[in-house]
Amino acid sequence: MVSCGGVPGVPPAPSYIARFFECLYLPPAYPEMLLSESREMRQAVARRMAELAAEIERHNRLYYLEDRPEISDAAYDALLRELEALEREHPALGAPDSPTRRVGTPPMGGFRTVERRFPMLSLENAMDESEMRAFDERVRRVLGTTEPVAYAGEPKLDGAGVELVYEGRSLVLGSTRGDGRVGEDVTANLRQILSIPVGLSNRAPEGRLSVRGEVVLPLAAFRRLNAARIERGEEPFVNPRNAAAGALRQLHEIDRRRLAALEFRAYALAEGIPRNVRTQMSLLESLADWGFVVSPECEACPDVDAAIDYHAGLLARRESLPVEVDGAVFKLDRFDLQAEVGELPRSPRWAIAFKFPPQQARTVVEAIEVQVGRTGALTPVAKLEPVFVGGVTVSNASLHNQDEVDRKDVRPGDTVVVQRAGDVIPQIVEVVRSERPRGARAFRLPAHCPVCDAATVRLDGEVVTRCPNLDCPAQLKNNLLHVASREALDVDGLGEKLVDQLVERGLVRRPFDLFTLDRETLEGLERMGEKSAANLAAAIERAKRTTLARLLIALGIRHVGAGVADLLANHFGGLEAIMEASREDLEAVAGIGPTIAESVVRFFEDSHNRDEVARLSDLGVHFEKAAPRRKRDGALAGKSFVLTGSLAGMTREEAKARIEAEGGRVATSVSKKTDYVVAGDEPGSKLHKAQELGIAVIDEAGLLRLLAE
Repeated sequence: MVSCGGVPGVPPAPSYIARFFECLYLPPAYPEMLLSESREMRQAVARRMAELAAEIERHNRLYYLEDRPEISDAAYDALLRELEALEREHPALGAPDSPTRRVGTPPMGGFRTVERRFPMLSLENAMDESEMRAFDERVRRVLGTTEPVAYAGEPKLDGAGVELVYEGRSLVLGSTRGDGRVGEDVTANLRQILSIPVGLSNRAPEGRLSVRGEVVLPLAAFRRLNAARIERGEEPFVNPRNAAAGALRQLHEIDRRRLAALEFRAYALAEGIPRNVRTQMSLLESLADWGFVVSPECEACPDVDAAIDYHAGLLARRESLPVEVDGAVFKLDRFDLQAEVGELPRSPRWAIAFKFPPQQARTVVEAIEVQVGRTGALTPVAKLEPVFVGGVTVSNASLHNQDEVDRKDVRPGDTVVVQRAGDVIPQIVEVVRSERPRGARAFRLPAHCPVCDAATVRLDGEVVTRCPNLDCPAQLKNNLLHVASREALDVDGLGEKLVDQLVERGLVRRPFDLFTLDRETLEGLERMGEKSAANLAAAIERAKRTTLARLLIALGIRHVGAGVADLLANHFGGLEAIMEASREDLEAVAGIGPTIAESVVRFFEDSHNRDEVARLSDLGVHFEKAAPRRKRDGALAGKSFVLTGSLAGMTREEAKARIEAEGGRVATSVSKKTDYVVAGDEPGSKLHKAQELGIAVIDEAGLLRLLAE
């Protein structure tokens, strides 16, 4: 064996390789150099594959679980295709749990899980005509024919995939796609959808049927729902798909009107296909005959040319369709040919989704303005020369944060390409650099809040720049609601409509002006009678007597929730001590990290915030230190819990108190030291973190069992 010359981590080269390079009169170390370079290349490829997998999984979570996608379908497809290409070129580096081998994401907590007999697979994508023709060639090559093959053409619906199981023609189970094999049992919600037959017609088979399809929200219903939400002062839905997926996963306060507005369109049968049904087109006819809604746009395509024409025709009438459609799906029409072509672990080889191109247009950035949100976040917004994109006129596009502005290098005066992400949210895709006007200056977020002139801050590890001023008018309404919230000072009866009146009439200019209100003032508000005003005045008076922990929450310090507030109150004992604490003092508290310490110090460095705190005693606000509540010998002694999502039978504050009463500890973030994550309705990223670390996840019933032991 030839020595590697002391290069760590590189195995010695076989002697025959060394002799080969000696014959070429190359240095003896050359084979080792090649091996080292090859090793470095493999490591670089492996790192890139891991980065892509992690990014794709993150976007899967955002899309399938949280209903808040960050990128367009085209951008997601690009990530997935890059990973697929690397796995084809380097099969030995592919991970068994790669997102290319799975569909969607595991179901989140709150619903019973359903394991399917046959997985719901995803589809490969074709992005243009050449890729569609390449798919057709692969299919015919596997079938060993040069003759045309027929396809069933269907619109690719932009909704939420579900499976309905019927036994004896009665609906017995409905579940979401989940990860393909395991979904969520949402039968009760699906039964509210008027287009889902609870019982099938007598023409349907009596045996077990597994009907698959897409739940969509028709565009007309989407517009009506959003108009009603805006009228009620609620946030409108971002797009029909989010509204549909969110409705399916409602656990407690069921929005029956939204569920009833949904539409289920059937397109497949995993179990129970009648023997006389031998093609996809005849299956669609049977599904319609049994009582299901089937997309009327479906067509038989005798060959690939007809399929491409179908895609073009569907794209041309996209804007007039009653539901969101983002492409066309083509399946081999004959079931026997589907079986012959077969399936891959992630997708069938006999079907493909021919996607529509993102709808784009060019326009000019007239200016970049800064908006201050309710949490103090400064958001740069591009003011565009109005342009028609995807059926609507677009004049604004969010640039999100300074990092995004820098990455795209968007400047006032630039010509830009705009598209609607997910065909809904306007976004700037790229800058046309060749048309940039001379002297165009790079944009920077201001050092001071454009609303109140307070110095802005950007904490380490965050991408958002914020205004820290507690009484900034842009944040006032939200901060006032926060002060009155149950976890903070718990002012019963103070809702959004009242807060709007208080701020708009100038009765409240800073959050703690709440304590200057009396019954007579409250009686002057709209829809506020004597009794309601008296009750609210009494609630405000009660809120003046509170605890240090609740007061810390009420101050609205970023990252200081109930758990952190308890830690600070129990450690320092008084508000003055916390205000004067240094970063080092704060980080010395168990459970307080650098980010929280930085946030607390920055908050109390702001003179506006210190002035507001100084007013508290004059306003009659008093607090008492909460005594430690933890029992050393309780049922949960030594156990660490993290709460995520909302619970049905108790508030999170009550759950925290019960855990601590039995000796347990409630932390604000998941770590390897966490014993249990309690997942309620609509859990956040903490649930995924627990799954990544292998932490035990329990629901509210599981927590109650632990408490009862």
